[in-house]
Amino acid sequence: MFARAPRAGQAKTRLVPRLGAAGAARLQARLIAAALRTAREARCGPVELHLTARHSLFSGRALLRLQRGADLGARMHHALARGLRRHGAAILIGADCPALRPEDLRRALRLLAGGCDVVLAPAEDGGYALIGARRVSPLLFQGVPWGGAGVCAETLRRLGRLGYRSRQLRTVWDVDRPEDLERLRSLRFASALPRAARR
Repeated sequence: MFARAPRAGQAKTRLVPRLGAAGAARLQARLIAAALRTAREARCGPVELHLTARHSLFSGRALLRLQRGADLGARMHHALARGLRRHGAAILIGADCPALRPEDLRRALRLLAGGCDVVLAPAEDGGYALIGARRVSPLLFQGVPWGGAGVCAETLRRLGRLGYRSRQLRTVWDVDRPEDLERLRSLRFASALPRAARR
């Protein structure tokens, strides 16, 4: 699992105008904890939490690793390639997608076991919330406009050029913008939001 460390002013910065820096960091911590539960409940294998910086909050709750690489793409490639050196398949999820369920991770693993090279869970904003792989090329990650609306489409184009077999899971939503907070009201995150953000 990939996540920014839940530090005030460094996590969920687009939500700071609505939640404040400390509130955005608290929400990030809740999102990480929920994603860890999802990954554990999926029972697809060992769970690692790759953070942008060390943070004591999750010590003892997961195998912690620091993300390594010059940009997000390099860090994702490094993590997947490292997982694939030890396992036949690896799945990377973001911490900011409470819509992902254990069944999504299990389906990704089944598709990979069935012969797919890469599985993606597209996000409504044009990115993706999950990437699973049996093999991985740095070309999938180099020069991708991360955070833009064309990330998933560009990744699918690159998969085609590489000749990789790929499948997509259902489209999910993630928590990046103030309007995404409204969806959290139906989940168990309402208590993490300042009262003004719950309305």
